[in-house]
Amino acid sequence: MRRWSIRPTRPRPFWLARRAVIAATALLACLLAAWLLAGLLRAADPAPALAAPAPLAGLHFFGPVPIMPSAGEERTAHRRQLAWQLRLTQHTYCSYLQQTRYPHTSRPAGQHPDQLYPNQPVRESNPLRVQGGDSDPAVLVQSAQSRVYLAAGETVAFSLRAVDAQGVALPLVVSRALAQGMAAPGTRAAPSVTLVFAQDGDDWRATFAPHAGALARFHGTIRSEVRFSAGGRTGIVWFDVIYSPELPAIWSGAPHEAIGQDALEFTLPLDVRIAGRYVVSGRIDDALGRPFALASFNELLGQGTQAVPLRVHGKLLHDANPRPLLPLVLRDVEGYLLRENADPDRLLLARREGPVLVSRTLSLAGVPDREWQSEERSRYLAEYAKDRSAARDRLSAFDPAATLPPAACSAAGPLQ
Repeated sequence: MRRWSIRPTRPRPFWLARRAVIAATALLACLLAAWLLAGLLRAADPAPALAAPAPLAGLHFFGPVPIMPSAGEERTAHRRQLAWQLRLTQHTYCSYLQQTRYPHTSRPAGQHPDQLYPNQPVRESNPLRVQGGDSDPAVLVQSAQSRVYLAAGETVAFSLRAVDAQGVALPLVVSRALAQGMAAPGTRAAPSVTLVFAQDGDDWRATFAPHAGALARFHGTIRSEVRFSAGGRTGIVWFDVIYSPELPAIWSGAPHEAIGQDALEFTLPLDVRIAGRYVVSGRIDDALGRPFALASFNELLGQGTQAVPLRVHGKLLHDANPRPLLPLVLRDVEGYLLRENADPDRLLLARREGPVLVSRTLSLAGVPDREWQSEERSRYLAEYAKDRSAARDRLSAFDPAATLPPAACSAAGPLQ
């Protein structure tokens, strides 16, 4: 029978254990060096920063602890929001109510300052332009044209002069002036005509009548190109007019005045040749020549003799402070037939320059004083009133002790 014996384990030599320790230490040193080197490389050439991931819901052990608003702070913020909504709806309602007291066709002159004097010349002053787009600031070219829109039979006057930087006139000579219609791309070129400029002191002037030449049937923009020399330089300037070769309607008969249901009316007879939508406007001055109102007309008219009423709303007269000095004067009436989906989009009426009718009304005693009403105005006011009422109810339900603004409107000012 075989016997088993247990032999004692031979101890590991000392030099082998020492080698293992040295190898582990070297490995750790290498790892540490690699980590430090990677950090230095990142610092020297940082990679584009990546967007931080969105924080997960709930609290994080190492993240900042959010400061939750107290119940009182939340209530104050919500009340402030409800109060702001109420002020907004109140402002919207009162502003619309204030701005629609008068109809769109009868507005204070101060709301349309750019339309009060349609027959004033258009004046410009620019550095001398040379061919190619360059300019010479040492020479200023002052140009003027009597009007931009031309109905059939009307003329336009051009003028030109040159001055230096101190405003002293410089000798100017017009060498060429040509007017040509601006034809649409892809269409046949429009004809051109020569303009005759004559010297008048320091100015050079010309009169252009499209109806009297080759452009009589052209409809659209006509550009007049004028070449000249001034201050030792040659220059160029352009004048543009929009010409309408056909009169869609003719003013006929004498205008008259009447007091209507809510306005003082100036009625102008019009013989309509082409039916359609007509847009007409006239300026209303008081007896001292001060602009008071802009009266307009925008309606469909059939063929034949029609009436174009230009109204001055009664409440506008009564509300004015100071009130206009009567009698009122209707002046500078202009209009056109609107052509939808067409270019140009209008056929012009002959303008009526200067005073057209002086009112016989010398007192406001018989002129109605009531706000303008319409289906559209009533509908909008009803919707704005609903919004305002809902905002008041929300604030009252949240804070029964809150002080609500009065429901009545004062003069609508800026929203605070």
